[in-house]
Amino acid sequence: MRYSPQFLDEIRARLSVSDVVGRSVKLQRRGREFVGLSPFNPEKTPSFTVNDQKGFYHCFSSGNHGDIFGFLMETQGLSFTETVERLAADAGLDLPKADPQEAQRAKEYQGLHEIMELAAKYFEARLQATGGAGARGYLSDRGISDRALQTFRIGYAPPGRHELKNYLADQGVSADDMAKVGLVISGDDIPVSYDRFRDRVMFPIADLRGRVVGFGGRALQEDVPAKYLNSPETPLFHKGALLYNGKTARQTAHDKGTVVVVEGYMDVVAMALAGYHNVVAPLGTALTEDQLRLLWRMADEPILCFDGDRAGIKAAYRAIDLALPRLEPGKSMRFAALPEGQDPDDLIRDEGPGAIEAVLQRADALIDILWRREVSDQNLNIPERRAAFEDRLRNIVREISDPGVRRHYGHAIADRLSKLWGQETGRAQGKQNYGARGGRGQYSKRQIRQPSMLRGNALLAGAGSRIAHREAAILMALANHPELIEMFLEEIARLDLANQRLDSLRAGLLDIASQFDILDRDIVFKELENRRFGELLNDLKKIVEHARTGFALSSASIAGAEAGLRQAIFLHNKTLTLHKELLEAERALAEEDSEESLDRLRDIQAQLQNVESVEMLSDEPQDVV
Repeated sequence: MRYSPQFLDEIRARLSVSDVVGRSVKLQRRGREFVGLSPFNPEKTPSFTVNDQKGFYHCFSSGNHGDIFGFLMETQGLSFTETVERLAADAGLDLPKADPQEAQRAKEYQGLHEIMELAAKYFEARLQATGGAGARGYLSDRGISDRALQTFRIGYAPPGRHELKNYLADQGVSADDMAKVGLVISGDDIPVSYDRFRDRVMFPIADLRGRVVGFGGRALQEDVPAKYLNSPETPLFHKGALLYNGKTARQTAHDKGTVVVVEGYMDVVAMALAGYHNVVAPLGTALTEDQLRLLWRMADEPILCFDGDRAGIKAAYRAIDLALPRLEPGKSMRFAALPEGQDPDDLIRDEGPGAIEAVLQRADALIDILWRREVSDQNLNIPERRAAFEDRLRNIVREISDPGVRRHYGHAIADRLSKLWGQETGRAQGKQNYGARGGRGQYSKRQIRQPSMLRGNALLAGAGSRIAHREAAILMALANHPELIEMFLEEIARLDLANQRLDSLRAGLLDIASQFDILDRDIVFKELENRRFGELLNDLKKIVEHARTGFALSSASIAGAEAGLRQAIFLHNKTLTLHKELLEAERALAEEDSEESLDRLRDIQAQLQNVESVEMLSDEPQDVV
């Protein structure tokens, strides 16, 4: 049977290329793409790439290129119908029933798209006509250039009740079709249908293929009940499944590695004028599941940039509740709060593009906003309230479907709780003691939680935030000896870094390695400086030079750098594992004050001290050339 383009697009939206291809090809992440050995030709060096944001695979050895449908047909010999049936099942979609009228409907959809295109051109022309002077003045006052008008196809709906209707009728469009696409308002209780959009600046809304499917209109008169008015739900327009500027932003989002979500059309246009083309907006509603899925196809960590007022904060909280059950490894979101009372348009006009860049650079991780929401305005001065608070946090973590992400969120929340309770008990001067029977002494919560500080993981000041010495050494070794990136590719991709800026640097190194066949130190540093990592690199250099971490310096031999890096990564991962085990041991001791629990805790502390002693030896300068 013939499947509609809408149904095939829904399958593509629900299944990433890497998920489908990864069932038969072992893939490794490299920057924003995945690489693997070609399934079409025998080879030893990977030449097969997968790009989720662009929605395709490409094999350089064979020249094969396509989407998830093409891949299954090429590699498994399936027919197109068999491929659709299998992928629809994977996506959790029911197959549409065979319908002999499908061809007729496809033709009708084509006609509806043509009507929307006619309307878009009509609105554009009316903006430039004499009657559009007021709208042009409004846009000019908002700093919208002629080029932006053309790029976003901004237009104007005149104030008359039948002007668009009469124009479309002259073009042969029926009254029923005008109503079907939401351009006119009609009904049994309305004797004469009339234009839906009147005296409004018009923003065409396109689907991911660039076809106009709806409109958003901004009223020019302040006393109009609805400041912004969107098209209604139609066969073409489903506002919960679309993003304004989605088609344009998708490519730029891939190139930049992120996509920014703002609240309205004018915010998108203002951001584009300031040089930000990877920006989208939901269509007047809270973020939906379909929109979140679209965002994650564009970038792994979209930045939600909402107004800093109460409404913006509520919007961010709703987005968290939407995202939590759907989080996957590598898929999350960040939040950038604007100054209260300002939207991106205001901020850019008042302070320039640099102000919005500063806001985006300060974007917080989802876990940070979640914790801030839950802990704010809490009175936790009695045990019952603390217990209820912990219970609520456990329930929140349980909402996360992916077991790996859920486990890491559990550890992160437990660590923050441990610090919070330590602060509370310290203020109360009533630190709870976990006593050991048999005269072993008393261990306060703070003493148990904080064994001797590991030298290799000590936190040093750097560029206004705290940077672990070992993390600094690992990344500086890679920057100074980029030939090691390919050698340690999998370890780098899995590296769990505490500092967000260092994690961004790690991602940058992987991305640079994916773009250049041959890497040397000059290329890497030039690329990193272009990505605004220059100041951070200077800070890391000071840290490793101060600590005399020889293997991370540019003067180290490649053999010395490789040996030191291998040990540093091992110790880093080992320390993270031991700290997690220490947290579990603390919990066990708190719940059951037993000899066994205390012995287990002491054993983990001893292992951590052993890691420290090994690292002290490894900090001796490596051989240099």
